[in-house]
Amino acid sequence: MRYPEIDPVLVHIGPLAVRWYGLMYLLGFLASYVLIRTLARRRHLDLDADAVSDLLFYAVIGVILGGRFGYVLFYNAPYFLHHPLQVFAVWQGGMSFHGGLLGVICASVLFCRRRKLPILLTGDVLATSATVGLGLGRLGNFINGELWGRVTDVPWGMVFPQAGPIPRHPSQLYEFLLEGVLLFCLLWWLHRRHAPAGVPFFTFFLGYGCFRFLVEFFRQPDEQLGFLWGGATMGQLLSLPMIVFGLVGLVMVLRRNNA
Repeated sequence: MRYPEIDPVLVHIGPLAVRWYGLMYLLGFLASYVLIRTLARRRHLDLDADAVSDLLFYAVIGVILGGRFGYVLFYNAPYFLHHPLQVFAVWQGGMSFHGGLLGVICASVLFCRRRKLPILLTGDVLATSATVGLGLGRLGNFINGELWGRVTDVPWGMVFPQAGPIPRHPSQLYEFLLEGVLLFCLLWWLHRRHAPAGVPFFTFFLGYGCFRFLVEFFRQPDEQLGFLWGGATMGQLLSLPMIVFGLVGLVMVLRRNNA
């Protein structure tokens, strides 16, 4: 299959260019706002409109700071050691999901302590809403023709313009379906079943970690890193702690509720 080559710029407004990738982020935040309000009412979490706006603000700061410093630390530390001022050049790209996740966790815990909200229940709601942003972000990656997969001969392999003439896995779409659609459906089902506080939160870690570990077998590793220990990618190595954290957390929450 040939990559559709969608123009990354949705529309030009004078000198400004509205990009699909930016639109995906905007839609993700809008959808997160609606989902957080909806789930807060369903789970009897004391979050009014102003509180949701504040929570999203904390989350955005956590994503930006954590995502950038996670990328600097995990993916390109030697370069930034020699060019320290480039750490702040976020407009040039370079963000880490795992770093962003740590940033969101820290920011959300701070928010919960200031608002005296239950951390696990707030985490349940925030993690579920995050899957929509994750899915839309992967669609943005696909439209940009970036983060493509490894070389393949499957019928749905695509020739990405910036990756040479050989078909590759559309790994961005794999992640959209697994980390976005499927993980959202699973967490939404848990909320509908009135799962104990913490179950959706830890299921998010377990589910994302497993899905990301799997997709990394089809995704081209970062050029500056390549394959690491035992042929694993950095994405797989960073997903392992998520899987362990999710499993341990689920066991603890379920044991506590069955005691």
